[in-house]
Amino acid sequence: MTLSVEPTIHYPDSDGQPMADNTRQFRWIVLLKENLECLFANDPNVFIAGDLLWYPVEGRPDIRVAPDVMVIFGRPKGDRGSYQQWLEAGIAPQVVFEILSPGNRLTEMVKKLQFYDRHGVEEYYIYDPERQELSILVRTPQGLDTVEMIDHWRSPRLGIQFVLGEDELEVYYPDGRRFLTTVELAQRMEEAQQRAQQEAQRAEQEALRAQQETQRADRLADYLRSQGIDPEQI
Repeated sequence: MTLSVEPTIHYPDSDGQPMADNTRQFRWIVLLKENLECLFANDPNVFIAGDLLWYPVEGRPDIRVAPDVMVIFGRPKGDRGSYQQWLEAGIAPQVVFEILSPGNRLTEMVKKLQFYDRHGVEEYYIYDPERQELSILVRTPQGLDTVEMIDHWRSPRLGIQFVLGEDELEVYYPDGRRFLTTVELAQRMEEAQQRAQQEAQRAEQEALRAQQETQRADRLADYLRSQGIDPEQI
């Protein structure tokens, strides 16, 4: 008797598409992904990924999409080749970001909206850095719906705020700090290290001055004693 063997279903880790079409789009993807990593660095159960294929349905490798950035609450951090939802306690990404490029087609974006709506995304952000246009959709009982007042919008899930600046979109942490690029973060860290070094040097100088004052006081006390004078009586 010949036993039939179920074919192994392959879920590719790549869709063959580039992460970004230009430097501005790539910069925005990295800006959002890395700052969100910093925001949730101390929460082990928030998984954040950039350009990672999401498979929502087991047995259907053809149903997939790779959001520019996605945030999943309730799943542990760690490396993954793809996000296979049935292996992740059935939890769908709650927040997704798409950064548009001139190559994005309307039909493509409509399909993505339908995908995210069908598979349970709660917040969907679409930013076009060329036109300085931000679109926000949040889940309602009827599905993903457009937010009309987007300036100074605060994400219900993330707590971050979006401000439409004069030159480009600005994004802020819940405590009011602006999202920074990797270069800006490195510069801030270097400045902080320099300030800490200067403070350490000032503290060392103060300690040295205090030590010198103590030594002068000790010498004066010794001199007074040599003259038969008790310094404690002065």
